[in-house]
Amino acid sequence: MSMALARPTARRLLLAYLDLTKPRIMTLVILTGVPALLMARPAFPDPRVFWGTLAGIALSAGSASSFNHYFDRDIDRLMRRTATRPLPSGLLPPSHALGLGFGLAALSWIVLLGTSNALAGLLALFSIFYYAVIYTVWLKRRTPQNIVIGGGAGAAAPLIAWAAVSGRIDLPAVLLSAIVFLWTPPHFWSLALYRRDDYARANLPMLPVTHGEPETRRQILLYTLALVPVTLTLGPLGAAGPVYWLPATLMGAAFIYYAYRLRRTARVPHAIHLFRFSILYLFCLFAMLAVDALIRTLARGAA
Repeated sequence: MSMALARPTARRLLLAYLDLTKPRIMTLVILTGVPALLMARPAFPDPRVFWGTLAGIALSAGSASSFNHYFDRDIDRLMRRTATRPLPSGLLPPSHALGLGFGLAALSWIVLLGTSNALAGLLALFSIFYYAVIYTVWLKRRTPQNIVIGGGAGAAAPLIAWAAVSGRIDLPAVLLSAIVFLWTPPHFWSLALYRRDDYARANLPMLPVTHGEPETRRQILLYTLALVPVTLTLGPLGAAGPVYWLPATLMGAAFIYYAYRLRRTARVPHAIHLFRFSILYLFCLFAMLAVDALIRTLARGAA
């Protein structure tokens, strides 16, 4: 029997199931929920609520990604970047992604209901539906604004976390969510600029395909200019201190510079640089928010 037809090992299958959950995206989603857990109340949240909420967010993110793999398996087969994923490569049958999606969604609801409250659980379920159906099935193949509108699904973690601790949604939670929402278009459109041929091959109406690269670069700059002030609004509101807003100011200036450079100079390396920097930017932003919230909570406890 040839190697191509050989039965996959258990390790390879386990990694394929893990791949269905998009673990790198899941990690970033979990991180965006941590500051909200620490900021929602003056004191530290109960460990059961804290870890249960992060687990629920992780499960909901994995569920949404599994559904995304299922619904996108036909176009994933056409793009070089995604052709080796578990479903288009034939490593796993589509029904397994569908089953995993429903299973993780049920677990997310059970965990969040058992460790926090129904509002957090409902927000998690809605985020799964939004990403899997509203974005993946409806918007992604119909409008170049798919990433803009679909960004709402990726911005749900701060709302889930805040609701888990406080039982409601307050303005700082909305601002945390807005940061992820406004970050999404520059992040994905910079990817689309140097993966344009992939999207064109799959007949996806991404902005570089439908409106051209100059307009995409212009939109990236506009969304970046909208994003950075929102990240700094948390300071004047008293929701974050200088441990956060000082590095946020410096990194925001760098983000604007890279977006402006891409707008002025249509070079693929600039798009790649902006895409990679955007990941580092969001990671550092929410990491510093978490550190800032931790320091402020410790200071209140010592007072």
